Amino acid sequence: MATSFYDGFHHSLASLLEKSKASTFPYKECVLGFMYIVFLWEEYLRYRHYRNLRSRVRPKTLLAYVSEEEFLKAQAYGLDKTRFGFVESVFNQIQSTLSIVLDFLPWLWSLSGTVLFKVTGYGSEYEISHSIVFFALLMIISTIVAMPFSLYFAFVIEERHGFNKQTLRLYFSDLIKGHLVAGAIGMPFLAGFLKIIKIGGENFYFYVWLFMVAFQLVMVSVYPTFIQPLFNKFEPLPEGELRSMIEALASRIHFPLTKLFVIDGSKRSGHSNAYFYGFFKNKRIVLFDTLLEHSDNEEICAVLAHELGHWACNHTLKMLAFGQVQLFAIFYLFSQFINNKDMYMSFGFTDAMPTLIGFLLFNYLYSPVESVIGFITNMISRRYEFQADAFARNLGYAASLASGLIKLQLKNLGTMNPDWLHSMYHRSHPELVERLNAVNYTGTDLKSKKAE
Repeated sequence: MATSFYDGFHHSLASLLEKSKASTFPYKECVLGFMYIVFLWEEYLRYRHYRNLRSRVRPKTLLAYVSEEEFLKAQAYGLDKTRFGFVESVFNQIQSTLSIVLDFLPWLWSLSGTVLFKVTGYGSEYEISHSIVFFALLMIISTIVAMPFSLYFAFVIEERHGFNKQTLRLYFSDLIKGHLVAGAIGMPFLAGFLKIIKIGGENFYFYVWLFMVAFQLVMVSVYPTFIQPLFNKFEPLPEGELRSMIEALASRIHFPLTKLFVIDGSKRSGHSNAYFYGFFKNKRIVLFDTLLEHSDNEEICAVLAHELGHWACNHTLKMLAFGQVQLFAIFYLFSQFINNKDMYMSFGFTDAMPTLIGFLLFNYLYSPVESVIGFITNMISRRYEFQADAFARNLGYAASLASGLIKLQLKNLGTMNPDWLHSMYHRSHPELVERLNAVNYTGTDLKSKKAE
């Protein structure tokens, strides 16, 4: 009897182990679980932010410089954006859930194969062509689904608060041009990306990483010179006091300035900004026309001194290096999953393991890590913003930077009463209150600046 019991137990254990080997890891369930954890966390942060936006009490730091009317306007804009963000987030969460549960990707992969065969006669053996058709259909569907939210934000919320300057004709013109440019660049890029993975062998992650680095460096040069002018008009900053002041500032810190441009940002929006771009000894500064409208010359130079602080402290190169390390890690980890049949089967791919699909599925799995990395990136970025402010302050622009930041905040109706946790997690830039405290201006200087 003991022998019979032992044999029965051994048979049951062997059967259980066999079933365990045959079962697949619940990738889909894990992705959905992580997705909802992140969703609930971010909605909690959104609630905290919303709660602060309902306050009518101005932060003490801003009492002398922001009127109650200006503060309430900023709060109203923030409330509208937060309510909109909540609805859009819930919609996207439902959409993503249904897409995963109902195996949308396998269906679209099958549809794209049918389209490819009917149009070109190519079959499933032409995986790269199949992937390009799949990606094109995915982008078209995503654009159509997101369009109502995009239109509502631009023509209702931004319009209500005086920011939207574009017409429906311009909106759709930008949309079409954007997709044509994305297709012209994206299709060859995707083909190259997939081809390198196919021929790279086990170490493809290294070669595809080099490909991505080269592509990014090319795009940094190509985009502002050839692509952005398709959407915006660039004009040289006219000769005059402001140009002389900016050139003197650049010369003072040995910034290799070659050109100064004004961009017609007001064509689409009332928001303001300024930036520089270019490699090595070919740096260019771009000012939004909206910035010129509401800031004096000292304030514009102060804002630029902040931007140039990023250059002087090598922030751009450091962030680029950090991004490349992250990118290498992503491709290396993907190389550990690319041939994982269980992963494909878990998401409904029972007959094929396409490389592009594998990369999309891997990104589902990687998304919780990406949230953590995003938080770390924001923390680094916020630290760099304080350093850039300190750089401008040390150049003697403390008062002008403070008044310029306030004007930018008022012009953009930026958050005046932030929630610290929401800001720390989501914002790559510190809030106005934090930056003003860090600039360490004197009240007298700032008041006299406003009086001018």
